[in-house]
Amino acid sequence: MNAEEGWQARVALSPATWRDWRSVMVLEKLCFGRDAWSALDVAAALTFPATVRLKADLDDEMIGLVVGDIRRHKQEGWIATIAVHPTYRRRGLGRRLLRACEQALGMPLIKLTLRVSNLAALNLYKQEGYQQAQFWRGYYASGEDALVMEKRLN
Repeated sequence: MNAEEGWQARVALSPATWRDWRSVMVLEKLCFGRDAWSALDVAAALTFPATVRLKADLDDEMIGLVVGDIRRHKQEGWIATIAVHPTYRRRGLGRRLLRACEQALGMPLIKLTLRVSNLAALNLYKQEGYQQAQFWRGYYASGEDALVMEKRLN
């Protein structure tokens, strides 16, 4: 096993809870800057019912997070955020979090949004079977547009 495989094998996915609030705040700021969730948004994501929240820990440090909402009345799930610590990007952790969230949501249709400039995320989502469904102008705080992607699961 090489060093790259070694750290990946030590990454544990588990449910995130309100006890992870501080770690989520740090990760959100690190990953999203001024578009990071507010303290209230993080608290809501970690406590609302019908929400999937999975964290990726490496040696007791949160290095990734995914949060998804179950919308049973529409038979869809929305992935609200996927955050991967910059040191661990482009190594498969985002894909692992995405797949785990899709499975935990258990809905036939999964949707998510991303910045039009986030080509790495766009490439990942296309590889995972997502297709563009909508375009939202000025969605982000910076005024950047968003793509809405969706995927039908079997």
